Amino acid sequence: MFRFALDRFPSANKNEYKGYLDAFNQIAQCVGSIVVAPLIRKFPTKTVLSFAMGLFAIICAIPLILEASTGGKFSGPGLDAKGNPKANPGSWNPLIVIPIFTVTGLAHGCIELIRRVIPRDIVGGNVTALKKMDSLVHIFYEVAGTSGAFFSTFMAISLGKAFGTITAPFAFIVATIIWFRIKVDKDNDTFVNAAEEGVEGDSVWESVSLFFVSIYEGGKIIFSNRKFTWLIFGYSIPLFLHRFLENHIGDNFAKYVLKEGGLNGVITGGSNFGELLGALLVFSFTTWIHTPLPWLRLDAALLAIVWLFYKASPTVFGVDYIATAWIVAACLVPMSLGWAAGDVSLAAFIQSHVSRIENKKVSPLGAVMAFLYVLYIILYAVLSVVAGKYIDSLPKNAKKEPIDISPYFFWFGGVMFTLCGVLIFASTFVPKGSFSLNPSILPEHIEEEEKKKVENSATLEAF
Repeated sequence: MFRFALDRFPSANKNEYKGYLDAFNQIAQCVGSIVVAPLIRKFPTKTVLSFAMGLFAIICAIPLILEASTGGKFSGPGLDAKGNPKANPGSWNPLIVIPIFTVTGLAHGCIELIRRVIPRDIVGGNVTALKKMDSLVHIFYEVAGTSGAFFSTFMAISLGKAFGTITAPFAFIVATIIWFRIKVDKDNDTFVNAAEEGVEGDSVWESVSLFFVSIYEGGKIIFSNRKFTWLIFGYSIPLFLHRFLENHIGDNFAKYVLKEGGLNGVITGGSNFGELLGALLVFSFTTWIHTPLPWLRLDAALLAIVWLFYKASPTVFGVDYIATAWIVAACLVPMSLGWAAGDVSLAAFIQSHVSRIENKKVSPLGAVMAFLYVLYIILYAVLSVVAGKYIDSLPKNAKKEPIDISPYFFWFGGVMFTLCGVLIFASTFVPKGSFSLNPSILPEHIEEEEKKKVENSATLEAF
């Protein structure tokens, strides 16, 4: 629905608008993560999650209702040039999608924060257990993402982009009911317990203040310790690149090269399948690969695959536009595999090692995650707008579409991803003890563990 509305924007600057919309959505996600704290003080965590899911259902239903009530139909008479049913769009103002798409970020932010923090509350600080838990969550996440991406392509082509999301509200309603019916004792609700210990604020304004304090404290932790400084290049930048790949590079390739925006679902599906394989790898080799560094090096090397978009086209491959989408999707599998493996192992690393730091003002884990996530949002928001303006500045044809989109893929695909890959690869040699193919464990952590063993022994002897 978002892409459908963008296609109808009566302006030559629609790509710039897309960049701003993406930025607004990311900022709303940030706000959503802030309001979680006061909500979970007043309601059980499962109620907050079910509310967020219900909000998703309502948001997805609004454009469908608008479309149907203003004359939109599943398909019009006849077929388009590619043999697909013609969509018969409604007459509603596409600018309405701006507040709708922004509000989705609120619900997304609530869910994403709880999803990324809850594994440690379940299994504790054990790195191996955290890797397995994070990878298992990611596996289910990507099974849904892969199947959903392929299914959305089928729905968009069959019913048109307007009604392609018709199953989404029902799916979110089912998820809402399931979450709401889960029974959890308040004493075992780790989010509520953390709030009652004084880590979180009582009101939204206190949460906002605490959020900015967390960003500041997280920056201090990262920049004051060598074993955490590399996380800027190891976590925030890869996350930005992955989101930019799926939401911008893949989307613009489908729209301007394949001339069928709905095929972005196939490209995203290939990327999600790669993430699934990456999570499976981490789950399978948890005890063999002890740190995120080898996975990050693999991710940095595989970023060069994005140069494919610079030259790929149905003409180059000698196949039709659908086959081209599947070829590109297959090429993205190893690239997303490297990112997912690095992301899962990094999440376990951060959850395990950052939580060892003592800080009376904020939760160290929450502070570091807040800093890294805000950095990702800034990168994504700024470069989304810049990329959109660049596409709008390219020479256009009578349909106000770029005559040649390849310069965009050259600069914002190949060059940007390659430079970032070099930075990511170099950052993996910053921690002490990282100059090996498969570092077993960072020396600082060995010292910490030995120190704790000595302290524990002294405590036992005292008794």
